[in-house]
Amino acid sequence: MGNGWSEWPLMFFTVAAQCVIGGYLIMAMVLLAGNLTAAGARKVHLSMFFLWLLMGLGFLASMMHLGSPLRALNSLNRIGASPLSNEIAAGSLFFALGGIYWLIAVLNRMPRMAGSIWLVITALSGLLFLYAMGRVYMIDTVPTWDTVYTPLGFVLTVFIGGPLLGCLLLQGAGISGPGWRYLPWVSVIAVMISVAAVMMQAAGLAAIHSSVQQASAMVPDYGLLMAGRVLLLVLGLACWLWPVARGKTPPVAGLALGLVLIIGGELIGRAVFYGLHMTVGMAIAS
Repeated sequence: MGNGWSEWPLMFFTVAAQCVIGGYLIMAMVLLAGNLTAAGARKVHLSMFFLWLLMGLGFLASMMHLGSPLRALNSLNRIGASPLSNEIAAGSLFFALGGIYWLIAVLNRMPRMAGSIWLVITALSGLLFLYAMGRVYMIDTVPTWDTVYTPLGFVLTVFIGGPLLGCLLLQGAGISGPGWRYLPWVSVIAVMISVAAVMMQAAGLAAIHSSVQQASAMVPDYGLLMAGRVLLLVLGLACWLWPVARGKTPPVAGLALGLVLIIGGELIGRAVFYGLHMTVGMAIAS
């Protein structure tokens, strides 16, 4: 029992990785649109450094969970057969493609056409990484995880935190556009879907039990924690949406605060997720 806080390395890794995937997709689309000057594109490339910094911190956290970097290398031994090996391989591929692209682009050695192709391939690898992360937790002996809410939650984190992270980095680079006022609504819709999913999952937990354990009792403060999560998400999006609704450009400091609040909210949700870990051989879903 518990709220899953002991799994903080995995909490941070999954939330950070999913936010980076979403942020990368936003920045890649801006670059692929071809509306930037050479100076503007360079500023965007420079700001992408923070994506890979966050991704690197996420991987460091995941290695702490494994105990040592050597174990991380050993976990690659079963690529194709083990979901964990597939996750690490897909994540490493995304990280490597993105990092190498960033380095070549910053050095002004990336041809335009090759750069566009590389951006698309890296985006696809990010989506593959997202899929692989979800597959790790789809375990039939863990009935509280082996549901549609696991991959849905991971995808929603991409759309809740990713757009704000991308907007923050682009705003910090001095890049904005008239269509940006619609971007916060992507995250708003994702939060609304997430709230609905939380309520449906809470109702479904009562039907999952074993001879000795009730899923709904594994995280006694489920409702309170999820309410706190939603509050942080709403406050985080308000830091972004309020100036946009007033026709103003969101300040970088406000966007940074909003991102911290949203990451905090998603970490609470992820702690609940890990707290629901229920490994039983005789689980019953009624």
